[in-house]
Amino acid sequence: MIAFAAVVALAMVLLHSWLWFRLVRSTTRPGRARRWLTAATVVLALLPTAAVLGRRSLPLPVQAPLDWVGYTWLAVAFYAFLALLVLEPVRWVLRALQRRRPAVVDAIPPGPADAPVAEPADVSRRLFLARSLAVTAGVAAVGTVGYGSWSALSAPVVRRVPIALAGLDPALAGYRIVTFSDGHLSATYGGRRFERLVEMVNEQSPDAVAVVGDLVDGEVAELRRDAAPLADLVSRDGAYFVTGNHEYFVDTEAWLRHLDGLGMQVLRNERVALRRGTGTFDLAGIDDRTAAASGLAGHGADLDAALDGRDDAVPVVLLAHQPVQVEQARRAGVGLQLSGHTHGGQLWPFDYAVRLDQPAVEGLSRHGDTQLYVTSGAGYWGPPVRVGARPEITVVELQPAP
Repeated sequence: MIAFAAVVALAMVLLHSWLWFRLVRSTTRPGRARRWLTAATVVLALLPTAAVLGRRSLPLPVQAPLDWVGYTWLAVAFYAFLALLVLEPVRWVLRALQRRRPAVVDAIPPGPADAPVAEPADVSRRLFLARSLAVTAGVAAVGTVGYGSWSALSAPVVRRVPIALAGLDPALAGYRIVTFSDGHLSATYGGRRFERLVEMVNEQSPDAVAVVGDLVDGEVAELRRDAAPLADLVSRDGAYFVTGNHEYFVDTEAWLRHLDGLGMQVLRNERVALRRGTGTFDLAGIDDRTAAASGLAGHGADLDAALDGRDDAVPVVLLAHQPVQVEQARRAGVGLQLSGHTHGGQLWPFDYAVRLDQPAVEGLSRHGDTQLYVTSGAGYWGPPVRVGARPEITVVELQPAP
């Protein structure tokens, strides 16, 4: 935790130092305005750090406003940084053009001997350029975050994804697995928004519901009411859950017991047989890949245990939180893996960074004979903002392979 806090603090210092240089120092003259804006920059830099660190110590009613303000500002600061970076070549070109002009003093009428000395014209032009670019970056950042906030807090989109599964009995054609991930119930996500999510899942008339991890960002005592709508999930063959990495940031066992009480069947390196008529397929689930490092006895992804003793002629659908676990699934002959974790990148262009760790960011892909579907998540982590990645519920419709 100390190392994580140090990384967050260093990132905030670097980000806000750049913003201060371009938005404060470059746009103001020495004086009171610069001092006030410098103090404001320091306060704003502290807010996201306080939001991250407060999650372990502050009660939810105190944490909520800190999260809303701190994380929203972090998104604005990030997009202001990107905008300024894009505008940097423009600044270089315009500054080069300014240097070609003679450095003269703005003409002013004669005044008393103690009147202020006129400012060189090139200084005035430099201030005007810096302020113009700062305003442009600010408008772009606020506009982007405004759109992203609407996207993150709006109802999730419903994506229908037909998937042909080798070996699937024709009796199971059209079998609907409704899946979502990354609810991240927290100080800023839950309540009516999560109720609406559960209602939308039920509207899809699922044969089975699969929640593929990162459901919570807090303890049972804090989020009991927010998680309660899970008890209202309705499906023919039940609702299933596998752990994500965030389940290991809290009291994991307490949450697994609570989810069981809400009617969720937690699949921990095990499988169940789902049937329709004469057709059968196995729904398997494994722990998150970080589980083994959590220190909890018996926790750790073990696909061999989940598939032990199965009939190889029966197709397998695997629930695994992180897409990178598909490599194990490919070697084991799994037909389809359902994952989350990536949030679809959440804040463009982070999806490019996600690709450095995961084989897919969102959507359907093929890895050998194994298909992988990555849902972009229902909630968010950190900033209540989604840019280029709408929240999503996925309806996977199984079909026999031709």
